[in-house]
Amino acid sequence: MIFEPFAPFLPSEYRIKFATESWERAGAANLRRKVFCEEQGIFSGDDRDDIDAHAIPLVAVSLWGVAADGVVGTVRIHEAEPGVWWGSRLAVEAGHRRVGALGATLIRLAVSSAHARGAKTFLAHVQSQNALLFQKLHWDVRAAVDLHGHPHLRMQADLAHYPPCRTPEIGFQALPSRKAA
Repeated sequence: MIFEPFAPFLPSEYRIKFATESWERAGAANLRRKVFCEEQGIFSGDDRDDIDAHAIPLVAVSLWGVAADGVVGTVRIHEAEPGVWWGSRLAVEAGHRRVGALGATLIRLAVSSAHARGAKTFLAHVQSQNALLFQKLHWDVRAAVDLHGHPHLRMQADLAHYPPCRTPEIGFQALPSRKAA
């Protein structure tokens, strides 16, 4: 008898929010290290930099019923100068990347929460292979740049498509749409 392999079980709901708990901040740091150091090899050992001292980390938390299970996505935002905000270090755990809503919802909360804090401009350096996702989310390419030896695009969000979110500590619910494996 031949059994078909089971697809990995994924939660049916996620909460995208500001990291307000120490376990959420630690989970975001661990996920960034896994993605940017171990998987992609962009950094050696740790990806933390001076921006982390004042950046606001956001997380995607998987939910099992009403209980939080773990951090499966993250991004950070910071105000570089009055009215100019940046997003960086967007990462989604490998086993959850086929959940279509996570990256997009992290981006939406990042821009919407900065918009509520007075952002007039929101920028990010996006790895070239991810540009299409950002363009679908109303971002425009401003310039091609090389960062850490990898091609990136400096992109800018169209704030008109991101209404201010004044409750980022609660954030957004993401109900996944499963992508093909």
